[in-house]
Amino acid sequence: MSLDANIQANTQAMELFAAPQAGPKLESKAEAAFRAAPLLILEIAVIIAENRGHWPLDEITAAARQQLNRLADVDPTQVRDAFEASLICRDVDAGLQWLHEVGLFKLLLPEVEATVSLKQEPGRHHKDVWEHTKLVVKQAVPRPAVRWAALFHDIGKVPTRRFTNKGVHFHGHAEVGARMFDKIVRRMPFDNEMRRKIRFLIKHHLRSAQYETEWTDSAVRRFDREMKEHLVDLLDLSRADITSKRPGRRQALLRQITELRGRIDDLREQDAIVPPLPKGLGTAISEQFGVPPSRELGDIKRELEAVVETGTIEAHRDIQYYIDYLATTDRFRDR
Repeated sequence: MSLDANIQANTQAMELFAAPQAGPKLESKAEAAFRAAPLLILEIAVIIAENRGHWPLDEITAAARQQLNRLADVDPTQVRDAFEASLICRDVDAGLQWLHEVGLFKLLLPEVEATVSLKQEPGRHHKDVWEHTKLVVKQAVPRPAVRWAALFHDIGKVPTRRFTNKGVHFHGHAEVGARMFDKIVRRMPFDNEMRRKIRFLIKHHLRSAQYETEWTDSAVRRFDREMKEHLVDLLDLSRADITSKRPGRRQALLRQITELRGRIDDLREQDAIVPPLPKGLGTAISEQFGVPPSRELGDIKRELEAVVETGTIEAHRDIQYYIDYLATTDRFRDR
């Protein structure tokens, strides 16, 4: 959509939203507008999300519901962009609820629609997956990738819900949700970088909740390494995913994420200053195992660094620690 066309669409959506008088004529006018330009429906959602959650008159909502199917004929990239515009607004939860009411999720994102009224805990309305999802999206930082991931992060709960005598369980829902997202992108395409990031965040959105203070430095380094360039977005999504109303629970979980991030930063700083292996290790290997200064010695040290990276052994230990480890390997066991 060109800039002029976008300005015109915004103006028309604002005129509909601000219509001062209800009645059949307004509904007919709105239907005609949505029929000619279906993306106006998503423009209305943007206005709702920017206007403290205030909805338009019922006639506008009814007209949007009647003409919604026309969005199926619009370029999916344009639909995605128009939807994303509402997704990053302050009162996004109200915009999402309006889009649900007019049937957008049923039409374009049935995986999200299926979370409506899906209970996570009996008798607790705020544990409805859809209500939880809206709150997570609203609490998330308004970066598109994080907000998209927040919208989709629990779609895997629908096919994985199981009832046992211990309650409701959703084992593997993060991984299942990531695979469901693979199908969503066939209908609502994202560029490769955004697609990979959103999928990664969906798949790993529970990882930081597994952190405990007892984690070793190696475990923290491994977590940092595995999260790669997605770390900041993942931790922001994890913070947004905390919606517990239990006294003190939210604060405790937020402190847990803060502690994890603090340890990652400390270890990054430490590792930037101190090499993972101690000085003099090469000489000690030569003396202990009879390996002269050579390419083989260099290979041995690089293999040690790789093992440290995987977390199998720890970094920043004394020389004897690494000599003892090498003595257990196939290379040196019989020397």
